[in-house]
Amino acid sequence: MNHLLFSYGTLQLKKVQMESFGRLLEGLPDQIKAYRLEDLPIQDEMVLLRSGLASHPIAVPSLNDEDFISGTVFEITDEELAQSDAYEVSDYKRVEVLLASGKKAWIYVKK
Repeated sequence: MNHLLFSYGTLQLKKVQMESFGRLLEGLPDQIKAYRLEDLPIQDEMVLLRSGLASHPIAVPSLNDEDFISGTVFEITDEELAQSDAYEVSDYKRVEVLLASGKKAWIYVKK
């Protein structure tokens, strides 16, 4: 089964995609409304090595309906969704949301 995954952060990076999935993902731009980004310091060594970044963005719900996050929606397999879950640190949880395009997709947000 295939899934849609909305990425606003490091899963958009080619290096992270190759190391996480063994391939480059093809995606389309999209947005999620009523969310905003915060910075999350990363301490997981594997994630630090893959992304090369000491902090990652993390989506948090916003009370302001005008807030939005831009990103990319990718079509991925069951196995790739599991690999994506393994990449994300424990501060994130995966939830399904409605994107601005009207598509339903998984997204990682703050626990």
